[in-house]
Amino acid sequence: MTVKPDWLRVKAPQWERVGNVKEILRDLALNTVCEEASCPNIGECFQAGTATFLIMGPACTRACPYCDIDFEKKPKPLDPTEPERLAEAVRRMNLNHVVITSVNRDDLPDGGASQFVQCIAAVRAVSPKTTIEVLIPDLCGNWNALEIIIQAAPEVLNHNTETIQRLYRRVRPQGNYDRTMELLLRARQIAPWIYTKSGIMVGLGETDAEVRQVMQDLRAVDCDILTIGQYLQPSQKHLKIDNFITPEQFAAWQAFGEELGFLQVVSSPLTRSSYHAEQVRNLMERYPRSRE
Repeated sequence: MTVKPDWLRVKAPQWERVGNVKEILRDLALNTVCEEASCPNIGECFQAGTATFLIMGPACTRACPYCDIDFEKKPKPLDPTEPERLAEAVRRMNLNHVVITSVNRDDLPDGGASQFVQCIAAVRAVSPKTTIEVLIPDLCGNWNALEIIIQAAPEVLNHNTETIQRLYRRVRPQGNYDRTMELLLRARQIAPWIYTKSGIMVGLGETDAEVRQVMQDLRAVDCDILTIGQYLQPSQKHLKIDNFITPEQFAAWQAFGEELGFLQVVSSPLTRSSYHAEQVRNLMERYPRSRE
């Protein structure tokens, strides 16, 4: 695998704090995308007492060649106790903001929308002041399922674009670029008050112009928040890195995104979808929205 540049090296965390988060997760038998997807920021986030919860997993029904989440095992039936266990973790970790994501569950009629709803309700019951962000799959274009999730009133709805349109067939073969844009547009139309969010990986062979086009496409569907981060190859069997993007280029994309009108652009080599996601609370204070 390609040698990482210095700007992609992370500091070793204080494992005492990390161990506390891990203990809670193990005690409640919960999965996190931090662990399942081999996130480079796991030490920093666990040390800060946060995690991104992965529901309905850890086995995924899709085999995206960039992702380290297991797709070879058969997904299990939904666990009705998962929402309560997740909510208990939120309470124990004293989270002000929680990110709930999932594997793709194309085997379920609603793509898992009902489990998202149950998790949102469970968190609201035990920690009503916690803001909730859901990072959802494309639900195979089931817009009724999307509306069910939105009606549960998460503050933030995130759906990742992942890559430029030209690379979709190679990077996200079971996804669809236009469907992703339609999902974000429909979310805005269903709930104008919601904060919509998306993210892309770079370093897979895209050009600067193509990245800027994705950013323009996202603004065209009124996406509020954008994350841009460097793709890192989880193993030799995954997609190879084409190139490492410099911090200066990430800064240039951030400036361009702000010019386009995104409320927030988080763009850096180590940025991931949920990296410092709690900062959205500051965004909500600056740009408040009413549900009426």
